Amino acid sequence: MRRLVRRSEFLAANSGKRVPMPGFVLLVRAREDGDPAIGVGFTVTKKIGGAVVRNRMKRRFRALAQDILPEAGHPGADHVMIGRAGGLERDFALLGNELRKALAKAQGAAGR
Repeated sequence: MRRLVRRSEFLAANSGKRVPMPGFVLLVRAREDGDPAIGVGFTVTKKIGGAVVRNRMKRRFRALAQDILPEAGHPGADHVMIGRAGGLERDFALLGNELRKALAKAQGAAGR
């Protein structure tokens, strides 16, 4: 997996498939550059809370991505998780199930 760090990468991912979930919004966009690596990025706005809250949410997202994306992620695609207000209070296992469900929805939409 490779981390998305530049703003241009996040803006490009915004043009991909958007899958809203109660704790986050998942963006998935195929890069089509021939590289099978999975790209992953996280963003949480200041509307969600202060720096402590935002960093805690991003840590949860990183742990989810590390566990789930290697087997359920889309090779050659960038994945961006955008934090939502209820994401920090949600159970970690529930967030994991939602991420798997969102990845399956994104895969189904890409296959059509």
